[in-house]
Amino acid sequence: MDLEKIKEEVDKFTKDEKVLNHLSGIFKVLADPTRLRIIYTLSMGELCVTDISETLEMTQSSISHQLAILKNRDLIKVRKVGRKSYYSLDDDHVLSLFEGGYEHAAHKH
Repeated sequence: MDLEKIKEEVDKFTKDEKVLNHLSGIFKVLADPTRLRIIYTLSMGELCVTDISETLEMTQSSISHQLAILKNRDLIKVRKVGRKSYYSLDDDHVLSLFEGGYEHAAHKH
């Protein structure tokens, strides 16, 4: 690709500030080991807070706090059944982001 084409592509990427800011926010949220553990846990299936907290050996309140952050960035979704809430990854893109990052990290170490 010639330099002019590269400049055009970078300019197009940079001008879409909404997407760029959202992408930056996603990576900020994923920059936390606890949230990565939750993402990995949810990659295996839909779970309630109790199941996640037992699996990760953390308090329900700390898990709930982290789930709220992940939900705010549209990385997970919630399904309510009566009084119980079940959490899962929002879509396959979240799993792809996680898997790509994990593969890169594992490859480098």
